[in-house]
Amino acid sequence: MKFKPQHSRLLFIDKKIRAGEFPNCTSLGLQWEVSSKTIQRDIDYLRNTLDAPLAYHARERGYYYTEDSYQLSAMALNDSDLFAIFIAEKVLRQYENTPIYSRLKSIFTKISESLPEKITVDPSFLDNKFSFFKGPLPEISATVWEIVFTGLRSSSTIKISHAKPGARPTKRLIDPYHLVSYQGDWYVIAFCHARKDMRTFALSRINEAEQTGPVFSIPADFDFKKTCRTRFGVQWSDREYKVKIWFSAQAAPYIQERQWHENQKIIINDDRSILLTFSVSHLLEVKRWVLSWGKMARVRAPAKLADEVKEELADALSRY
Repeated sequence: MKFKPQHSRLLFIDKKIRAGEFPNCTSLGLQWEVSSKTIQRDIDYLRNTLDAPLAYHARERGYYYTEDSYQLSAMALNDSDLFAIFIAEKVLRQYENTPIYSRLKSIFTKISESLPEKITVDPSFLDNKFSFFKGPLPEISATVWEIVFTGLRSSSTIKISHAKPGARPTKRLIDPYHLVSYQGDWYVIAFCHARKDMRTFALSRINEAEQTGPVFSIPADFDFKKTCRTRFGVQWSDREYKVKIWFSAQAAPYIQERQWHENQKIIINDDRSILLTFSVSHLLEVKRWVLSWGKMARVRAPAKLADEVKEELADALSRY
C-alpha cells in the first residue's frame, strides 16, 4: 500500500475520519504502512490546501471534521487537467447531433463542480482565446440512436426504415456489429437480412427503428479492424484496388503533411511532384477526394477510377 499515490491515502484518511473512528497519525500510518510523518504531511495538506475542516479531539486522541457537509473530491485534478476537460467539451460540440454530447456535457459540469474552489478555470478565457469550427452536421434521431446502441450492446436484431438520398425509405432487418464516427456523421456496420451481406447505414438516414427481440451472434471471422484496413472513408467491399495518384508540386506539400491512408507510400519526383499509392476496397470516396484537388491531381491507376473521374469532370464542365 505504501507505494500508492498521495490522493489514495487522502481518500483513505477521509473515509476513516468520516466513519467517526477519530484516527491519528500513528494509527493511520500503521494501517497504510507508512510513517506517521507522512500521514502528518497529508493532514497538513488536507487542512492548508484542500481547506478541510479538521480538528484534533484530545479525549478521543484523533481527528474529526468540524463540518459534516465537507466533501473531499474523489479526483485529484489541477488547473491543467480542468483546462483539458473544458477543451474536450468544446471539441465534442461536433457531436451535438447525438445524445452523447448532452450527456458528456453534464458529466463535465459535474466534474468541474466537484473540484475544490481553489481549482478554477475562467471559461471566458477559452471563449476569447480558442475557437472550434464544426462542419454541417446531419440530424440523428435520439430514438434511433438509443435503439441502435441497445442492439449493439445486447447483440439483438433491429428493424429500421432507411432511405438513401433521393430514394424512398425501405424496411430492413439488421444485426448491428459496429458503430463508426466519420467526419461528424455516425454509421452502423451491420448484417442486412435482405441483402444477406454486410452493409453500412448512416444513422442520420434511419428515420425509424425498433427492437425485434431475436439475439444474434457475431461471426467469429468478423474483425472490424481488418475489414476497414483498406477503407478510404466509410465505404468498403470485398474488392481491392491499387490506387496511384499523381499530385503536382503545388499540392505535394499538403499531401505530404498528412497520413491519408494506413498503407500509403509516397514517391517524390525530380520536379517535386509526387506519386501517392495505397490499396482500398472501395473507390467512391477516393473519387470525391481526387476531384476536390482539381487540376493538381491525376489518377494513374486503376483505370476504373480514372474513367470515373474523367466522366465526372466532363459532366460538370458541360453544365457551365
